[in-house]
Order: sequence, then C-alpha cells, then structure tokens
Amino acid sequence: MFCNHIFRVFTCLIIFCVMIFFPFHLAAQQTTTTVEHEAGFYYTVQKNDTLWDLSQRFSDSPWLWPDLWKENDQILNPHRIYPGMRIRLFHQTGVESYVAKTDEKKPLPQEEPEPPKELPYYYYSPIDRIGFVSKTPVTPHGYIFKVKDGKTMVGTGDLVYIMQQNDTPYALGGKYTVYRTFDPLTDKKTKARIGDQHYLTGVVEIIKKEPRFAIAKVIRSFRDIKINDLLMPYKKRDPKIILTASQPGLNGRILLTEEHDSIMATNTVAFINRGQEDGVEKGQSYNIYYQEKEKIGQKKKQDILLTPVTYGTLLILHTEPTTSTVIITNSEQTVYPGAIFGSPTE
Repeated sequence: MFCNHIFRVFTCLIIFCVMIFFPFHLAAQQTTTTVEHEAGFYYTVQKNDTLWDLSQRFSDSPWLWPDLWKENDQILNPHRIYPGMRIRLFHQTGVESYVAKTDEKKPLPQEEPEPPKELPYYYYSPIDRIGFVSKTPVTPHGYIFKVKDGKTMVGTGDLVYIMQQNDTPYALGGKYTVYRTFDPLTDKKTKARIGDQHYLTGVVEIIKKEPRFAIAKVIRSFRDIKINDLLMPYKKRDPKIILTASQPGLNGRILLTEEHDSIMATNTVAFINRGQEDGVEKGQSYNIYYQEKEKIGQKKKQDILLTPVTYGTLLILHTEPTTSTVIITNSEQTVYPGAIFGSPTE
C-alpha cells in the first residue's frame, strides 16, 4: 500500500516536470528558427523620436503612424517609444521611401546641431550564405577531396579532408567558405561573357595539418557540401544593411536566381547585370517594371512606349565590378529571369 502511494507521487512529479520543461524547450526551438531567417526593414529609435515624426520621415505623411504601430506589436503605447527600440518599417512603395531625407534648413548660429539621425536599415540574417557572379573567378585556396567515414551527405560537425592549392599555408583555427562554380554566364543577345556564379555551400575550420593536406570541421552548412567543392578565406558579413539612395537613371536586367529557379517572388535571391562600375552600392533599391509598346495611327505603323508599370522592388545585398546580388523585397506578380529593373522615379 505504502509502495503504491510512493509510486503515484513519483509518477506525478515526472509528469509535472515534463509539463514545465517541454513548453520552454519548444519555445527555444521556435526562437532559434525565427532568428535564423529574420529579414526586414528596421530603424533604431533615437531621443525625441515619435511615431508621428517617423511616419512623416519615412512615408511623407504623419497620418500613417497607425500603420507603423500595427507593424510593431512590442509597442504597447504608441505615444511612448524609447531610444534603442528597434522598429520595423511597414512596406508601402519600396525601399526608396525609407531612405532618410536630408533637411536643407541650416541650424541657427545660436543653436547646437542635433546629433545625426539613425539611418534605416534592412536586416538579413542569412547574409553569409549568399553567393555572387564575378567576371574574374576567385582563386581557390584548396578543395575537399574526401569526407571522413565516406559520407555522401555532409553537414555541420562532419570532418573533411582539404588539399591545398596555393602557397599560403593553412593556419589552425583558420576559417574558409566552401563553394563551387557553375558554367560561365553569357549574354543571350551579344554572347559576351558575364561571369561565373560562386555558389556558397558552407564554412569549415582547420583543426589539423598534415604534410600534404589538412583536416577541417564543417561549422556551418548552407547547402549540401560535396567532394571537389572549393575553399576561399571566410569573411563575416554584416546582416545590417544601411539603406542608401539609388543611382539615378540606372536600368538593367535580372540575370537569374541563385538557385536557378524559373520564377521569382518576394525574398528570392538573384543576380543583376549591373555592379560597382555602374554606381551600384549595397543598400540601394530599384523598381522592377515592364513597359509596353503600342502601335498608333490609322495604319498602326507608329510605335509609342507606354508609361512604365512597376510591379516589384529589389534591394542590393552585395556588389561586384559588373554584377550584383539582390533580394526581391516586394513582388505584386511573378518575376521572371530577364525582368527589367530601374531607378525609382519621383
């Protein structure tokens, strides 16, 4: 009788512990997943900021402050926001409306100039995994020639064998980005060479050096890592991308998506045929549009270009001399490779 009583008490304690621990375990998992894929337009609140002022600054109308409040559940009282709070900016007409506008009024001599305003930014947590297209391929520092235990699926924690390809010796603890390239991209009309796509698959860390090779541990896996994948020095990128004004009068085309998809939508990563030499910089935004041609006149022999129709926006994540990596930040309809983009118009 006594033993049965002890058993029931012990069972209840186990059930109670599971009920307490399991929800926290799930919450921790959900939090990790959310942070890993976090992306969006943000602004850090400064002293004396109000939702009214921020709505005027980023949307040209103070009356839109309720929409700004709606995007931020953490703001309990819209009349009280505090320095250091991170506010998500609601999407309206694209990134360009979020770029801070300069005030042409000069402060009076007796007034102290206000501290510089915090600039809005786009936060993209998976920034380290985005690749690029370069006319001059990166010189590899080595390649993977074997996976420990002969595994075919390589992921975080696995060990790989690296063969060095240049005169720079590996250093213990050194980190390298793993990548592979595809066949060179060419312009469909001119057949001119555009460049090689560098497809990033993960990050490894050197843990042991041998006379003719090195052993590395996979510390991050973006995609399936394969034998013969190449290595280049790892450079950590900042996921906080400050928004900046676009290059006026620029037009170009979307070449293809990073994953070679046939269609694009919001959050798709792609490559464009404009880069640093064209004035393109990280943090700029451009409109995706189409422009139809119509025949006019009694005999329909005259062509006239109709007004451009904007149906999406893209943001520059990374630039090379002649190409850039972008993310589609808004799409009102399907975007296809070859789509035209251009500078926002007032």
